[in-house]
Amino acid sequence: MSADSSSSTHHRVRTVGVEEELLLVDAGTGAPRSVASEVLRVARRHGDTETGAGEVGGSVGPEMQEQQVETDTPPAEYLGLLELDLRRWRDKARAAAKEAGAMILASGTTPLPVRPQTFDDERYAAITAKFGLTANEQLTCGCHVHVSVDSDDEAVGALDRIRTWLPVLLAVSANSPFWQGGDSGYESYRSQAMTRWPTNGPTETFGSAQAYADHLRLLVDTGVPLDEGMAYFDARPSRHYPTLEVRVADVCLDPRDAVLVAGLARALVETGAREWAQGLPADPVSVAVLRLAMWQAGRHGTNGDLLDPRTHRPRPAREVVDRLLEHIGPALRDTGDLARVEQGIDRVFARGTGSSTQRRIHSEEGRLDRAVVRLAELT
Repeated sequence: MSADSSSSTHHRVRTVGVEEELLLVDAGTGAPRSVASEVLRVARRHGDTETGAGEVGGSVGPEMQEQQVETDTPPAEYLGLLELDLRRWRDKARAAAKEAGAMILASGTTPLPVRPQTFDDERYAAITAKFGLTANEQLTCGCHVHVSVDSDDEAVGALDRIRTWLPVLLAVSANSPFWQGGDSGYESYRSQAMTRWPTNGPTETFGSAQAYADHLRLLVDTGVPLDEGMAYFDARPSRHYPTLEVRVADVCLDPRDAVLVAGLARALVETGAREWAQGLPADPVSVAVLRLAMWQAGRHGTNGDLLDPRTHRPRPAREVVDRLLEHIGPALRDTGDLARVEQGIDRVFARGTGSSTQRRIHSEEGRLDRAVVRLAELT
């Protein structure tokens, strides 16, 4: 049997790509720096801002504020390749930032006080004009995972079935304990800052791509969001690619944690798509309860109880994460990701999340500014 014919008996492997939002900070003081335009000029000179014709992913681009940039990776089937791409694009962003006199920092929020400065863009200007302080204070960095889907209906079918599990991804990725110079008491304060947006958070179940499209149209027709791009849901079918975009995670300090989140997200989408194809019903749990699950994950990360996605009652984080692994185990085995993902989970519980590392380095340095510089070096 040829390699090709034997592989056709396996499940198709969904591709996965990652967008990372990264802070730009001063190499000496750790303070956020409004140099995105300069960083992007440097990156453009190196040919790192545009993807080739017909290509998807692999660029350094702008974000809402001048104190941050975004990188994205090409879609990959193998997590090992995804990790190489993640590290490569972080490195390209780091090199461009260095020429502009800054460092990149992978943190969900900036630890030091900041007055964000909006990136010069018509849409961002319109958002800032409309949403005032919410937009003016918006300086958060997420890790968005794009998982390929076969159709709009499959995307929505999977979306309906992964929503109860998404808080677990936030808990594992938590990497934003500081806000405006102080400890927020949260493992992910980014997840709190994002709730200020009227379109942020969990979604209800839709049942079909048409119902999702109607919901989006209704939201835009209210006149509150400027456009469909402002649907800052925990997960959403992408407007630009044939993917389901999982948006709950903080940007991760350690690129291996970003790959872990990507592996979990892909297996979740695959599992949800299989359940949808088999006609298994989605959990009808309310958005209100899912908001509480997300709050709990942002508050405690992996250090306390999370809400069990099946019973919606508190249970120790490790038990809830193990329940997730059990739920997506068949999908992880089919892609050959199980060992890598299990090692990643063990690493997070042994070493702590990015938030634990941030707090540890802060206590070692005794000062936030010095801690930020060290964290940027780790990035």
